[in-house]
Formats: sequence, structure tokens, C-alpha cells
Amino acid sequence: MSELLSFRDRLLNLNNDHFTVLALDIFKWQAQHNPVYKKYISYLAKDPKKISRLEDIPFLPIEFFKNHAIKTGEWDSSLMFSSSGTTGSVQSSHYLDDPVFYEKLTKEIFESMYGPLSNFHIVALLPSYLERSGSSLIYMIEHFIKLTGSKFSGFFLKDDSALLRVIEKLKKQDGKKLLIGVTFALIDLAERRQLDLSDFIIMETGGMKGRGKELTRAELHAMLSERLNVERIHSEYGMTELMSQAYSDGGAGFVCPPSMKVMVRDINDPFSYLMEKKVGGLNIIDLGNIHSCCFIETKDLGRITNTKGDFEVLGRFDNSDVRGCNLLIQ
Repeated sequence: MSELLSFRDRLLNLNNDHFTVLALDIFKWQAQHNPVYKKYISYLAKDPKKISRLEDIPFLPIEFFKNHAIKTGEWDSSLMFSSSGTTGSVQSSHYLDDPVFYEKLTKEIFESMYGPLSNFHIVALLPSYLERSGSSLIYMIEHFIKLTGSKFSGFFLKDDSALLRVIEKLKKQDGKKLLIGVTFALIDLAERRQLDLSDFIIMETGGMKGRGKELTRAELHAMLSERLNVERIHSEYGMTELMSQAYSDGGAGFVCPPSMKVMVRDINDPFSYLMEKKVGGLNIIDLGNIHSCCFIETKDLGRITNTKGDFEVLGRFDNSDVRGCNLLIQ
């Protein structure tokens, strides 16, 4: 546990210059003390002691979270996040040792892009997540709502009248207003009502999950912008298997927080990486996953959009499971 706490302290005081150093230190520790990851690395005949570049680190396929408890070190789990999946599918499980660290990390990431949560009113439209247990998104937004201290902040399930009453009251309030919703719920709202939410931040979290025609991101954002009278639609990228989130303000792509780096692997050679603008599979380094595994090979397709490391999500690999993260095609 002492190593775990030490790495977390370094993470919370991280600057960009030290990301690679910390990532390599954590890799060597996880390669030794994470039984599942250690075995996976041995099957690849990789020697962790000889790895000195991020590009040489083996990334654990995300499917391992479906059938294994991914833990580094010895500790008892106090919380477990689970993926939504589809009916009859195997859910991913992400065990946490310290929910307070998750709360602190997610708060710092959000506030680094949007400012203090104490300045916000948050209206959450996340029906599919509210209707099940174990959602990391619900846990995070519930934490955010508490931090707003606003009597207007809250979750809304299927009651349009209650939601519209709060929206009208918020138009008379000072402070920032955020309407965050799963994609299909925002589409349903926009199709039922043409609203003036020009003083709101509208943020979609992805997720159509077979609920009608899949829209491209451009189509979705154009429709929501017109129906809700906002200039641009923001997005959140997160998943059960990650502690960190990336946000987009509707610009060139998702912005990685200091705890995250995205790398794009060649579809035909998972150990080769592609240049900026080239489409491939997304590998994610999430240093927030110190307790589990920081090096995740996802099933998302995407590309790096600029030299800062911002990224786009362009879809998913063929025949991969539908999951509760951002699945929209560019």
C-alpha cells in the first residue's frame, strides 16, 4: 500500500514533463505486483526491466476486466464499478480500493477544464445509468452534484415537466449551467421539445445502444445545437475501466487530462504506433489506474488530432461488444 500511496501523491502533483517518468515507474511496479498483468506480459515474452519507452509497454486488452479482478498489490475492494453491456453479455468489473481518490481525481480533471464545481448547477439526464447499479458515471455526477451545493442540481429520469421547471428556474440564476446526458436521452428531449438553452453547457456522454439510427457526431451535434439553441455540444469520454475522463468543448477533439495519454496502434500490428491524423486502435495510459492497470488496449477506433495529443473517437472494432462509453462515429 505504501507504493500505491506514493504513486498517487506523485500523480496529484504531476506536470507534463514528468508523465513518462511516472508512467514507466508505475509500469515496472504493476508488471511485478499485478498477477493478471504480470502473466499477460510473460505470455508476450517481454522483459519489463528492458522497457524504457512508452511505446514498448504491453497494453492489457480491455476484455480482461470481464473475467478477472484486475488489482495491483494487496488490498480489499471498497467499491466496484461495472459496465452496462447488453442483455446476456458479460460485464466488465473495475475494483477500487479508495473511492475518495476517484472523487478527488475526477473533480480535478473536470475543474481544470471548466472551473470550480461550486460555480455550477448540474442537470443530469442519464436514465439508462440510473436504472442499474455500479455505474462510474452516476457515481461521478452524483459527487459533482453535491459539490455544486445548488438546490437546482439533480438527476432526472423520464419526467419532462420536472426537468423543464428546473430549466426555467435556472435561466434566472447566476452561475454556470450544465445539462449532461446520455446521447439517446438528449436526442429524445430535443425531438420532443425545441428549447432555448443558450445559457447552458450541453454535454453528451455517448451511448445509443441500439436505440434507433446511429448518427455521426457531426449529425448529432448539429441536430442538438439547432433544437436546443446552443453554438456547440460538449462531450465526455470515460469508461468503467478508466479512472480518468477526457472532455471536448466541441472543438478538435477530446483533451487528455494530465493523468491520461492516448496512443494510436496499428490495426494490423498492435505493437506499432501511428502518426498524428492516422486512424487506428486507441491505447490509453490512465495513471489514475494505479490500483488496477494503467495501460489499457481499448476496442475504440480513433486518431490523434494535433500535437497536443487531443484525440477523436471514430467508432469501434468490428464484432466488438457494445459498451457504455462514447461510441459515436465521426
